[in-house]
Amino acid sequence: MSDGAAGTTIDCVDIAGIMSRIPHRYPMLMIDRVVDVVIDASAIGIKNVSINEDFFQGHFPGAPVMPGVLIIEAMAQTAAVLVVCTLGEQSKGKLIYFMTIDEARFRHPVVPGDCLKLHVRQLHKRRTVWKIGAEARVDGKVVAEATMKAMIMLDDEAP
Repeated sequence: MSDGAAGTTIDCVDIAGIMSRIPHRYPMLMIDRVVDVVIDASAIGIKNVSINEDFFQGHFPGAPVMPGVLIIEAMAQTAAVLVVCTLGEQSKGKLIYFMTIDEARFRHPVVPGDCLKLHVRQLHKRRTVWKIGAEARVDGKVVAEATMKAMIMLDDEAP
């Protein structure tokens, strides 16, 4: 069962909706909003990058740059919201685990004041495993990209 049929669009998932769908909380919640969710297909996450982020204290003093691993995490959280919106009630209380991160590329630094848009799209899925293509963009320019696989643990799956 899903929140909607394949191809159905959900305009916006606000922060409360994100927190009801994935277990991440501060300081590991890396997305502020998810827009343009197309069930079983794609979504766009939004991360407003602020100088107040804890990681900027050490990465790097005097030249703050968002760590690439956190950009990847933001893409993965956006993908998790897509998966949960697609699966609906079947996903309640389940965790989604990374399996692989492939072909990760970091093209430009992400700095305070940037609005990071995280474009994710389903490339393939089989039962509980999803393959996702992801791009992070600032002002339309690709700043990072990766392909990842994730698995949602359902009741009949072993941990």
